[in-house]
Amino acid sequence: MVTTYTPAEAAERTGLSLDALRYYEREELLPPIARTAGGRRVYCDDDLAWAGIITCLRDAGLGIADLREFTRLLRTEAPGRDSDERVAFLGRRRQELLERRRCLDAALTVLAEKIDYYSLQVAE
Repeated sequence: MVTTYTPAEAAERTGLSLDALRYYEREELLPPIARTAGGRRVYCDDDLAWAGIITCLRDAGLGIADLREFTRLLRTEAPGRDSDERVAFLGRRRQELLERRRCLDAALTVLAEKIDYYSLQVAE
């Protein structure tokens, strides 16, 4: 039996707002969400997993256009070439993220040095 979740439960489990879930669905970043006979959305574990992936990639700095490209690559049926495209896509994003981390690490070092410097001045 498939476990299903109301929109409110899905929002709570994913940490996303109802608006964000609907937006991701509208942008086709999530797979089509099942509906009850009355037309209400019903989420399953796979939908929540996708929402988690999308959230992770958003946190990594990917924009909506990047996410559309990623989901397009995942929906492509042809093997081989498309897998290469997926790996290349993710590899580029990984490199961008590593560069951002390098810049953030440098900024953190400068801030730590300034905190130490000004802390010594206050202590004198």
